[in-house]
Amino acid sequence: MSSRSRPSTEPDGPGAGPETGRRLFHVESLGCAKNQVDSERMIAALEAAGWRVASPEEAQVLIVNTCGFISSAKKESIETSLELKQRHPGKKVIMAGCLTERYGQALAGELPEIDGFLGNRDPSRIVELVEGGDEGRGPTVTAEPASRAAGAPPREYERVHLLSFPGSAYLKVAEGCANRCTYCAIPLIRGDLASRTVSDVAREARGLLDRGVRELILIAQDLGSYGRDLGAPALPALLRELARLPGDFWVRLLYIHPDRFPDEILDLLAADARFLPYFDLPFQHASPKILRAMGRRADPRPNVDLVARIRARLPGAVIRTTFLLGFPGETDEDFQRLLEFQEEARPDWMGCFTYSREEDTAAYSMKGRVSAATARERKSEVERRQVPITARALDAAVGRTLDVLIEERVEGSGMSLGRAYLQAPDVDGLVVVRRSLAPGSRVAVRMDRRNGVDLEGDVHE
Repeated sequence: MSSRSRPSTEPDGPGAGPETGRRLFHVESLGCAKNQVDSERMIAALEAAGWRVASPEEAQVLIVNTCGFISSAKKESIETSLELKQRHPGKKVIMAGCLTERYGQALAGELPEIDGFLGNRDPSRIVELVEGGDEGRGPTVTAEPASRAAGAPPREYERVHLLSFPGSAYLKVAEGCANRCTYCAIPLIRGDLASRTVSDVAREARGLLDRGVRELILIAQDLGSYGRDLGAPALPALLRELARLPGDFWVRLLYIHPDRFPDEILDLLAADARFLPYFDLPFQHASPKILRAMGRRADPRPNVDLVARIRARLPGAVIRTTFLLGFPGETDEDFQRLLEFQEEARPDWMGCFTYSREEDTAAYSMKGRVSAATARERKSEVERRQVPITARALDAAVGRTLDVLIEERVEGSGMSLGRAYLQAPDVDGLVVVRRSLAPGSRVAVRMDRRNGVDLEGDVHE
């Protein structure tokens, strides 16, 4: 039940269905939630210019918003673009986003079949490529504008085609990253930290709530660093501003670097139940040697203490983390330190990745490379040990009545799928509700069993 793809840019709402006009486009959005917001901004810009969303079969222009974070994502981005061109040889195919921001000139030379390339610094410039004339056209790399995306106007939330499941929306508060983790290419792809102002983010939040969004998911590369480039960390100030908004909605926080965690937000979450006690803290490792080589705080003890503080202040808090296995120099002893940390911190949810060697990062030339087979074995062991930890956390929810945001009906079954506060979209399990309910609605559900990483229950009446 837990494996689903995000909604696509298929036509929906009034007037949906086949269109006969010539100004039709389709977007394939790959990668993370931050990329999804960029896709939504491209859609908004094109719709403002008179274009309309359509299926790949109907559209004249096919856009792939690429991911360039690790090698597997790069491969998927290129393969998706070439496959679309092969299936639709007479249509314009444009590659946009992170991969083309970093490798646009090289891709233009290596992929002559692709009709245009756009970076990620100003998604609204997609209109220039889409509306460019066909006569004598060749691959075009749109230059990076002087302004940063953080200063660009927010999505036109009154009419933008959101790519989230019904009821939720991602709200990006900053671009880029000021942290310099040695393995990470994000600063090369998205630049340094560039935060939006609190008032700008709050304005977009109000607009999204006005159109019926029930869950605002705040994202950045690191929410803990939000506002530092403007003079001071601003996440607490943003939450205080959002707390002033009327209505019964959720606010979910994703991606807080543990070295930048602002403890002040714990009191804010405790004071307002609309702020969900869900924390995505990418610890990555627990060996002091490896953490130091990663460019992170070398002492893992503060991370254990952080988890304890969160759970003490917010009973029922949910902790998600990620671990990176196979970093250069990682020994069996280092791996054992990670396993010990996993058992002590007992994160409710965990994602696990193997190291991807990315050119131009500080770790690229580090010695002591770990074989891919060893990295995979360590990843499998961490995942195996996580299964009972997550199961125990979910079993604690059985018997409780929790609000669930309904995302979709399961056709022909009389059931619906949704998420409770302890589940973030795309990465965690789901709630299976034994009732056919309207997507986007929020209902109280009594959880009566766990099925793998999913919970099951019925509407509490």
